[in-house]
Amino acid sequence: MLRAFLRTEAGSTSVLLVATALALLWANSPWGGTYEAFWHTSMGISFGGAEFSLDLRHWVNDGLMTVFFFLIGLEVSYEVRLGQLRDRRLIAVPAVAAFGGMLVPAGVYLLLNYGGPGAGGWGVPIATDTAFVLGLLAVVGARCPDPLRAFLLTLAIVDDVLAIIIIAIFYTDELSVTALITAAVLLAAIMTLRWLKIWRAPAYIVLGFALWVATLESGIHPTLIGIALGVLVFVYAPTDHKLLLAGEAVQEFTSEPSARAAREAALRVQRAVSVNERLQLRLHPWSSYVIVPVFALANAGVQLDGETLRAAVTSPVAIGVALGLLLGKFAGISLGTWLPLRLGWGVLPGNLVWGQLLGGAAVSGIGFTVALFIVDLAFAGSDLHAPAKIGILAGSLLSAGMGWLIFRLAWDRGGVCAPPEAEPAEDLPTTLAVPVGPGDHVRGPADARVTLVEYGDFECPYCGRLHPILEEVLRKNPDVRLVFRHFPLRTLHPRANAAAIVAEAAADRGRFWEMHDILYDNQRFLTDADLEHYAAELDVDPWSDVSRHAARIAVDETSGRDSGVRGTPTLFVNGVRYEGGHDLDSITRAVEESRESA
Repeated sequence: MLRAFLRTEAGSTSVLLVATALALLWANSPWGGTYEAFWHTSMGISFGGAEFSLDLRHWVNDGLMTVFFFLIGLEVSYEVRLGQLRDRRLIAVPAVAAFGGMLVPAGVYLLLNYGGPGAGGWGVPIATDTAFVLGLLAVVGARCPDPLRAFLLTLAIVDDVLAIIIIAIFYTDELSVTALITAAVLLAAIMTLRWLKIWRAPAYIVLGFALWVATLESGIHPTLIGIALGVLVFVYAPTDHKLLLAGEAVQEFTSEPSARAAREAALRVQRAVSVNERLQLRLHPWSSYVIVPVFALANAGVQLDGETLRAAVTSPVAIGVALGLLLGKFAGISLGTWLPLRLGWGVLPGNLVWGQLLGGAAVSGIGFTVALFIVDLAFAGSDLHAPAKIGILAGSLLSAGMGWLIFRLAWDRGGVCAPPEAEPAEDLPTTLAVPVGPGDHVRGPADARVTLVEYGDFECPYCGRLHPILEEVLRKNPDVRLVFRHFPLRTLHPRANAAAIVAEAAADRGRFWEMHDILYDNQRFLTDADLEHYAAELDVDPWSDVSRHAARIAVDETSGRDSGVRGTPTLFVNGVRYEGGHDLDSITRAVEESRESA
């Protein structure tokens, strides 16, 4: 689910960029006057004497964007019940970071605009644009990308929820009590259908549209209803019973293909997956490739002539928005990440160092979709529209540039996981301090001409990528042996030490390498329950002698530090530190050279 979401959002970034560029070109072309005229074209429906009409921009901002926020509600519901938000310790850090990433930008903006005509725009720099952030991460190729993207996705979910609450509370002008009561009744009807487990799509579509109209008429922004309805959609993990029924239906179709069997198999398989996940799969492409780009096309167009730009350079609104996104987001998210880690409120998802977190904090200053959305609410009918939009564009571009520099110049470590404080000022040893001995874990012949010693961490993604490469080296070179020594990076990988202990428990039963392979094949699943499951498969008691196994791991760590190991994976070829690339060709060449010299 998470990988599919990331691929969709990152892939839509180019479409969103094109839509933004088209909006700017249109607004600044010789036909620029048609831009506002087109989006102010009225469109509606009438029945008898009743009429409901909005201009095109409001149909986009109030209508289509409700689907966008509906998807956010679906994602929140899924993550809370089945995803990463189930683990409170994993939620705490990005949640506090999201709060800091909203509070500080708003403060920066108000420092420049408090008491002025633009004070109401304090909400503009508070939101992060997930699609642009994930798209930029794909371009810069940030190290340890999956955990960083998971961290930023969790942060973005909390950020979006807080932004919706702020819109509902602070950007609602007038309330219609009659429409509000009608909306409450319709929402209660939808909840009743859910409680009765009536899953008829037409009923939900009719009630949902009526609820949207009632909410719009009430004065509350209808996007709040979008996220509320998304949260209400039922989500569940596939039960064994439903999986069994689906399997039987597929087997029946396989043995006796027919239209009836195909329909039954399709229905059974579909019912095994929750409505929430099915809706996400269907609506994400429409939201990412149609709705959000159309929103950008309708809202990003701003005239960038000399007069407008000169006014923006001195405008407290434009400066406040740009600095809020560039400096406020960076400072707020960085502080919001450091504080819960310092106080022990939570943990990171793993594989992250401060350079990556700072880069993520910087690119989170890319505010676009929700920022433009709030501009329309805060400055409706005001001449502050243009400066605010220019501030969004400037702040977002500067934030993207700062994040790119942090990733490329400060923290690109060439495929090795290492904490920033692990880089010493002195020259490191280049030879193995402790020779291979009887206590080592060895795979390969005892009389091998070439010995590879790997200092590894079972949670390190680079070690995971190196694992099949080393297996291929051993397969192609019968005179090579591999020695594995533990070097868990506890500050980066919270599950690495527990995994190492379980591997040592397996070694007591002569099954170290079997456990070694299982752990690398399942790096994303290293909770205590997961480790106990792997141990049960090998008939191993994982926690039989933790203190002795921890001492054994400490011996490996000491020998690694004495050998100059500061990150993982670190390889030694016949006792000499290997400095080449971690690819098959490079390691094979190093083995051949060592074989010749031996």
